[in-house]
Amino acid sequence: MRVVVGEDQALVREGIVRVLERAGFSVAGVASDAPDVLRQVRAHRPDVLITDIRMPPDLTDDGLRAALEIRSSDPDVGVIVLSQFLEDRYAFELVGDRAEGVGYLLKEKVADPAVLIDAVRRVAAGDTALDPDVIARLVGRKRVGSPLDDLTPRERDVLALMAQGHSNVGIAEKLVVTVPAVERHVTGIFSKLGLHQSASSRHRRVLAVLRYLRS
Repeated sequence: MRVVVGEDQALVREGIVRVLERAGFSVAGVASDAPDVLRQVRAHRPDVLITDIRMPPDLTDDGLRAALEIRSSDPDVGVIVLSQFLEDRYAFELVGDRAEGVGYLLKEKVADPAVLIDAVRRVAAGDTALDPDVIARLVGRKRVGSPLDDLTPRERDVLALMAQGHSNVGIAEKLVVTVPAVERHVTGIFSKLGLHQSASSRHRRVLAVLRYLRS
């Protein structure tokens, strides 16, 4: 698996590269600013791009802009963005209307190599890897008269894991319950939130949840 890493802080960049190489990934290129991120991806055609959101030249959301451009022009490249801050709008903007092959992680989580490695593998496989803290904040955000108030604590747990991109089997493993139990919770969640449940892919399920949480 080939990965391009975009990060302007040299120590953080080298740490990410070391974790990836130890896990058996090939780091095809590194970049320290957003324009170079675009150049590296176009030159090496990696399976996954990992990039910080705040990068030169403007040190605002240049990395996110580059990631969005890559998702638009090169949909086969999985994209993971790293953020130092808990910004739910970044997650919404990054996912957009396509939940396949996308990840959003807080930088502090990357200190755990297993988290980064798992995210890279999931995104490379076309799945979603959204930071649990971001999703938890969205699920727990105060709303006036929201149907979320009608969800049980267990349904909230299931909703959060759905939004992170986990399948029913994955949710069952996380919560140590049976798959049929998860399916009952999912049915209840969609019913209470007024979301249409169909036999569509897990990506559409993630999008449905995020669209609701965005509202």
